[in-house]
Order: sequence, then structure tokens, then C-alpha cells
Amino acid sequence: MDPEFGKSLDTSKKNSWRTSLLLAYQSLGVVYGDLSTSPLYVYKSTFAEDIQHSETNEEIFGVLSFVFWTLTLVPLFKYVFVVLRADDNGEGGTFALYSLICRHARVSLLPNRQVADEALSTYKLEHHPEKNSSSGVKLYLEKHKVLHTALLILVLLGTCMVIGDGVLTPAISVFSAVSGLELSMSKEHHQYAVIPITCFILVCLFALQHYGTHRVGFFFAPIVLTWLLCISSLGIYNIIYWNPHVYQALSPYYMFKFLKKTRKGGWMSLGGILLCITGSEAMFADLGHFSYSAIQTAFTFLVYPALILAYMGQAAYLSQHHHTSYQISFYVSVPESVRWPVLIIAILASVVGSQAIISGTFSIINQSQSLSCFPRVKVIHTSDKIHGQIYIPEINWVLMILCIAVTIGFRDTKHMGNASGLAVMTVMLVTTCLTSLVIILCWHKPPILALFFLLFFGSIELLYFSASLTKFTEGAWLPILLALFLMTIMFVWHYATIKKYEFDLHNKVSLEWLLALGPSLGIARVPGIGLVFTDLTSGIPANFSRFVTNLPAFHRVLVFVCVKSVPVPFVPPAERYLVGRVGPAAHRSYRCIVRYGYRDVHQDVDSFESELVSKLADFIHYDWHRSQHSPHSEEDVSHSNESTSECRLAVIGTVAFSGTPAYEIEESMQPASVSIGFSTVESVTDVIEMEPVHAVERRVRFAIDDDSESDVRTNMELQLREELQDLLAAQEAGTAFILGHSHVRAKQGSSVFKRLAINFGYNFLRRNCRGPDVALKVPPVSLLEVGMVYVV
Repeated sequence: MDPEFGKSLDTSKKNSWRTSLLLAYQSLGVVYGDLSTSPLYVYKSTFAEDIQHSETNEEIFGVLSFVFWTLTLVPLFKYVFVVLRADDNGEGGTFALYSLICRHARVSLLPNRQVADEALSTYKLEHHPEKNSSSGVKLYLEKHKVLHTALLILVLLGTCMVIGDGVLTPAISVFSAVSGLELSMSKEHHQYAVIPITCFILVCLFALQHYGTHRVGFFFAPIVLTWLLCISSLGIYNIIYWNPHVYQALSPYYMFKFLKKTRKGGWMSLGGILLCITGSEAMFADLGHFSYSAIQTAFTFLVYPALILAYMGQAAYLSQHHHTSYQISFYVSVPESVRWPVLIIAILASVVGSQAIISGTFSIINQSQSLSCFPRVKVIHTSDKIHGQIYIPEINWVLMILCIAVTIGFRDTKHMGNASGLAVMTVMLVTTCLTSLVIILCWHKPPILALFFLLFFGSIELLYFSASLTKFTEGAWLPILLALFLMTIMFVWHYATIKKYEFDLHNKVSLEWLLALGPSLGIARVPGIGLVFTDLTSGIPANFSRFVTNLPAFHRVLVFVCVKSVPVPFVPPAERYLVGRVGPAAHRSYRCIVRYGYRDVHQDVDSFESELVSKLADFIHYDWHRSQHSPHSEEDVSHSNESTSECRLAVIGTVAFSGTPAYEIEESMQPASVSIGFSTVESVTDVIEMEPVHAVERRVRFAIDDDSESDVRTNMELQLREELQDLLAAQEAGTAFILGHSHVRAKQGSSVFKRLAINFGYNFLRRNCRGPDVALKVPPVSLLEVGMVYVV
């Protein structure tokens, strides 16, 4: 992976055919496991109750026609040709669409947002000329705050349904694969064998998650490839042997004929037909691991034809075998001589498909956590080389328990299919709505085009969604219940996080108060580095004032650290750190804003501490020499000696300082000034000095002569060396991590819902999830917690 951007391969390499074919092969095991196993249960779920397979074959041909056009319109036309192009720096998924919209319109509800974030190289905007119509939609969205909340709720709904799918997909995939034993066993033995075997496979699957996908991922692609070749070969065999004219059923005429005959029963059976596109969302969600051309190639030339042949083959067999509905299954169309090998391959393919959705669930929960929409959980990165492969222990065991409960509770494909179908269609509807906004806001296309996209694909998905809702009492209630439960947790956590930030914002103390602290007030400076963690990007947090009040001492080097998420998938390491002074240089106080994207890997505490000190040293070099080589003015004097306001923040990471008297800076500059004025949500004006990307390169050399005739320069160099020595001495003395230990309660007069959400809901989640010290991996010996009561 690219160490800077977390990409699988360089963009130039991705464009080559050889690399695209290799990525297309690898994507089979990660992206298409779920989609490729859908033939196991589609026909069985469709003919479970609502319709019967008759001698006229109108039902089976109508279902085949629906399956063909659904696979063609939704995965092929919608996802491959439209949605996959709505990527966020190569990343896909619900949060990628949301971050794109938030960057092009001010609809984000994330706290501590800075205009400085827009200068990130990954914060690229589509610079098309805005049309009046698209700017009108943008202004309307920005003006109405209720739409910001509605958009977030829509995103959370899609996220919760993806998590729900992570519960249902492993259960239905493995259960359907194992149910092939029914043809080789008596009904009495089959009844007591399928459920235990399914549960055993699920337990093994979840128990192996902590090893990481990369340990067994090498075998995933060959398994799925073998499965696709297997079902396509079986399809061709059944078409030739049983009904060579089955291709006629691909005509849309058979859909209308089917609905005309079956009426309400046919409409309700759509809840089973929609299962043919389960896993389509994975093409977009896993886009960041591969490339657009690779996923497009794999689906268009292999997965799509194999699935169509598989469904046609089953229909050809069933058109000559008119059994009762409960006997309709995938395995009846498999010749008895190869049934056992096909059963083994099917079980392996279902495990691969389940693995893909489980990994996707881990990924989306990690993204939700980074955007303050989910309680803190322990995230373990299972691969040092492959970005994005993570394991979350708490979520893993909860998913396992729920999967086993679904398997034992439902015991049949019909109820599992109803539940899975509703979850799948909800996610697709959310994707359609968000993509429509991307077409207007990001691509600056006419709103009529976005409306056409929304109405065309939305109407198809609403048709299937309505059919799924009719199965509410037959299993579809489960994803709705899970989504309501998860959305309540996520919204309460996000709401309380925003309220805590607003409390910190209104209760921060002034810089003058910090500068006034000294021996005259009985305040001592002790050796070491004090890292004060806060969500604020400016000002002194209230938890630090409480700390000094109770313990009248603080460290010789003080750093206010803000670890924040920005609406981009990755922040290049060279642009991660924003560093500035708090007060004059003699005070030895700094501010460091550490920015992460929603897919970034957060550093462990050891590397973070050493890198932070390194960035501070680089900033000290940069700051003193910027003052030394700029025209001496009152601004410089006040900067070095008597500053009572926060100085400008600088992006530290693009320039490496050697620390020697003679050094050179390579920087990319544009003719315009590189100082960009920006304001935070606190309405405090800061300045960021950074290097614009893709600009003309200029080399600037500075040389400091020890025998300089300038006393000012000599004095500055002495102060520089003194400040660096103080930083080194403080690092050797040790680092303390100062974190707030918060308790939140609703203010008097709050509504009953707010009191329930804050006093009980949020505080229960806070007590039972990982603390900020665990999330930051702070060693207990270096931890100082400051108790804070937030009244919101």
C-alpha cells in the first residue's frame, strides 16, 4: 500500500491492464462473495409461500425475467456505470458519499471544523462552473439546518442497515449452503443436522476473525472463481439438457405476464427476487481496496454472465420439473454425481461471502466512530501492510451471538431472506438518494438529471422495498428493530458529543489567564511535557483550568493537542500536523492539531509521542528562522517576546529540518501568498501557512554564520537552541497525558427525552465503552485524568 495515501497501488499502475486484471481477480474474493452465493436461496425464497410453480411455467419464467432485469439495471447500470464514479479519493460507501456532499456544501454537523481543512490535498473539489440551478439546491440545503440533521439520519440509517446485513448475510449464506444436505439425508436426520452444523461453521468463522483477512485472503479469490465457474457450468448444462429455449424468458414481456397472473402474490414474491442483488453494495463499499476498472471488469465479464447462466440453468431445470414449492432449491438442479463437490464449494463460497460482509461491518463501525457517531470500541489492525483490515473484538462477538440467534430463531431461508431483503433495499435507497445529491452538488449536473436518476432507480427499489415491508411479521421486523436500536445509540452519542463540544467552547478560558499563571500565584512549572487533549482548535480548555486549580503546577513544555477527524478518507502524513504557539516563545506552550481521515489508522501512543516531539522541533526551527529571515517589524518583535494571542498554525511535515546551523528548505510556492486566512466555528481567526500541492517548485537556501555581524541573528539563534534544549530535556523527563474524565447531565428544564438521552443513555454508553485513554492507548502510569461535569 502507498504509505502516504493508503492506496493499494499508485494511480499510474492502476491504469495498466495487467494491474487491473490482477486487481479484478483479487476483488472476486473480497467484493463478490456475497453476490455470487445468491443463487443458493433466491428461487427457494421466491416460491416459499406467495406463488406456486405451475405446469404453465409462467411463474418460473416471470421470476427469471425479473432476476435478469434486476441484475442488469441495479448492479450493472446503477452501480458499475454511475455510483462507482462517485468515489471519494478512490474510496466508496455511504460515508464516502456523505463526506463528498459535506465538502461541497456546508451541511456537516461535525464539531471543530476549520476552513484550513479545505487546504488538504485530499480535500479536492470538482471545480466545474456552478450552474444557477445547482447552486440553488446548495443554498437551500445550507440554509435549512433541519436538512443537515435529516441528511445525517439518512446516512446513519444506511449505516445501521449495513450492520444489520452483517448479522443476516452470514446466517442465510451458510444456512442455505448447508441445507443441501437435505437431499442426502432423511427429513428426521436433516432437521437435527443443518442447524448445529450451520452454528458450528458460524462460530468457527467468527473465532478466526482476530487472525485477520490477510491470513486466509489468499484462498478467497480462487474459491469464488471456482464457485462462479461451477454455477455457470451447471447453468449451461441445465440449459442445454433441459430447456434450450429458456432464453426467451429474458424478455420483459414475461414480467408483465407474471404479474398479470399472480397479482398480489407476485408482488409479494418480489421480496425473494430482490435477494439476487444482495452484495451489490459491496462493489461500492470496497472500491478503496481496488480500482474502478478492476471492479467493473470483474463484474461485467465474469460475475454478471456467471450469475445469469446460473439463474437460467435453474429455471430451465424447474421448467421440466414441477415439484411442490418446498422442494424448489438450488441443489435439486445439480446432477447427483457432482452434488457433494458442489456442496463443499458452496459452503466455502458462503464463508467467503460472510467474511466480506463481516469485514465491511468492522470498517463502517470504525468510520462511524471516527465521525463521532458511535461509542468508542477497541480497533485492532490485523495487517501492517494492507490498510483497512481491522478487527473489533466487541462487535465480532455481538455479531456472532446475533447470527446464531437468527439461525436458531428463524430456522428457514424464508424468514432470513425477508429480513435480509429489507436491509439490502434500504441501503440501496440511501445510496440512490445520496448519489442524486452528488450529481447536483459535486458534478454540477442539471437537477433534472439527478431527478431522473432518483425516480428511475428509486422507483425500482421502492417496488422491492414495499414488497419487503409486507413481510414485516415474517422476518422483516428484525432489521427494522436492529436499525432503530443502533440509530438510537448512534444519534444519542453524536448529540451528546456535539453538546459537550459546545460546552467546552463556551467555557474555555482566555490566553491571558494562562500567561498570568506563575510563581506569584503559587503556580510551579515542573519538568516534562504535558499533553492536554481537547476538542477545541483554539483557546484554553476548561479541563486544564480545573487541573491547575486543583494541582497548582503544570509542565515546563505544554502542548494542547486536538485529535480531529476531517471529511476525507485519508490525510497524507505530511499534512497531518498543524502546529503553532500559544503565547510567547518563552512560555513554551504550543498547540498541535492532528488530523485524521475517516479511514486513517490512528497511531499508537509511542510513535505518536515521538512524532509529536519531532514536529514540535521542526516547527521551532521553522518559526525562528521565518522570523529571522523576514523583515524585522513590530509583528516579529511581538511574536518573539510579548505576544498575547495565538500565533499562526503551520503545516509541519512537508519540510524536514536537520537542526544544524546550515540547512535548506524545499518548498512549493505559488506567486500568490501562501498564508490563507480562515476562521473556526468558534469565530476565532487563525492563519495557516502551508505548501499548495502541484505548484511550481522553488528552492530557498538559508545559511546561518556563527560569526554573523548581526547581534539580533545571534540572539535569535541562541534562543532557538535554548528552546530546542528545553524540549529535549522535557522529553527526557517524561510525558504526561492530561485527559478529561467527563460526566454529562441535562440542564434543569430540559425535556423528558433529552434527560433520558443524556442522563441515562449517554452516561450508560460512556461507562460501558472504551475510555479516551484506551482509545488513545495511553499508558496508565502517564495518565492524568481531570474530572469534568458537563451541564448541557
